[in-house]
Amino acid sequence: MTLTQLEYIIAVDTFRHFATAAQHCHVTQPTLSMQIQKLEDELGVQLFDRSRQPVVPTEVGQVILLQAREVVQAARRIPEIVKESSDEISGELRLGIIPTLAPYLLPLFIGSFMNRFAGVSVQIQELTTEHIVEQLRKGLLDVGLAVTPLHEMGLTEKPLFEEPFVGYVADSHLLARQRELSGADLQADGLWLLTEGHCFRDQVVNLCGADLRSRSALRYETGSLETLIKLIDRQEGFTLLPYLATLDMDEPRRARLRPLGDPKPVRQVSLLLHRNGLKRRLIDALRREILAHLPPEMAQATENRKLVGLR
Repeated sequence: MTLTQLEYIIAVDTFRHFATAAQHCHVTQPTLSMQIQKLEDELGVQLFDRSRQPVVPTEVGQVILLQAREVVQAARRIPEIVKESSDEISGELRLGIIPTLAPYLLPLFIGSFMNRFAGVSVQIQELTTEHIVEQLRKGLLDVGLAVTPLHEMGLTEKPLFEEPFVGYVADSHLLARQRELSGADLQADGLWLLTEGHCFRDQVVNLCGADLRSRSALRYETGSLETLIKLIDRQEGFTLLPYLATLDMDEPRRARLRPLGDPKPVRQVSLLLHRNGLKRRLIDALRREILAHLPPEMAQATENRKLVGLR
């Protein structure tokens, strides 16, 4: 049994396709298949069900693959230890970030981070929380930026900041008459939501009440916060936005914002790491850079606040 063989079976498990796995490992498909077959012969078990497309691990293969990922991750940690012993911060950082954070948080820090750490290559993917968790488990990401708590086995959450929710109300809506929105106000008709799969949608549902289907003017067809904002600009209704999404608004849009009353609902934004993940020094540098570029009003936890859960 070799580390190379373990890397090959991990690649097949990740991509569920032998040709794609071979391409990822920079070898020919016959070479990859032969090495996996040798490993199966040595272990006396079949690791993959090759009769299915996409290929899937067998029951015993799933258990072996979990251990293989642990072993390969531990082996990769050795050169990482050597690199961390030097003063230089360099290497590749693969970052996943949720869509309701990416357009608003990334511009605050990414330019400064790249200038400060010229030896770092950053690959950024905009992904849902579910896909960030999946790719962290498979070793395809080094770190994620998402809303927590998630309580996912094998992952570590490092809280960064708490972001308040803000109301955004059409000029024609009844709530536009109010300077501040209460919990009862959020029961009003005309609520716009993101589509399912977005954690921000789940939090808004939690805030506004579970009995959403009975509300006559409920709409929830859109997939981006910017679309929500434009719909409310030109239609009717209201929605909730994360605070960072409001920073660059012009005056007409700022006039549609309404703060929420105490206790102020907030969402917790954290770095997500695999329990046995690498590049801790590089990720710590990323964390410091993000915190250094937050708006001053978000540098400290909001007083009299209520953390909104995801479920």
